[in-house]
Amino acid sequence: MTQAIPNLVTFEEFIEWLPENRRVCYELHNRDVVEMAQPVGKHEEIKGFLGIAIAVEIERLGLPYFISNQAIVRPPEKDSGYFPDVLVLNRANLENEKLWKK
Repeated sequence: MTQAIPNLVTFEEFIEWLPENRRVCYELHNRDVVEMAQPVGKHEEIKGFLGIAIAVEIERLGLPYFISNQAIVRPPEKDSGYFPDVLVLNRANLENEKLWKK
């Protein structure tokens, strides 16, 4: 990983800065913007398998969940933001997330 911008930023500044059409993935680690390597090999294979297996179970159980590919997860009370490999979201809870539509 390499640092993309030298100064520390807040989560809100990071969200505003993120390019919409990006080829490079960035995450915020303790206020540092970090360029992330894309998953390859076994990592990508496991990520793909989990995405399919979880989606099948969501459908089979009729759950109000979906798998998001682009959502940023912010740990409580931290200036960090991550793009997880697999993220399952409950649609009903999204109304409580002020940044969801952004």
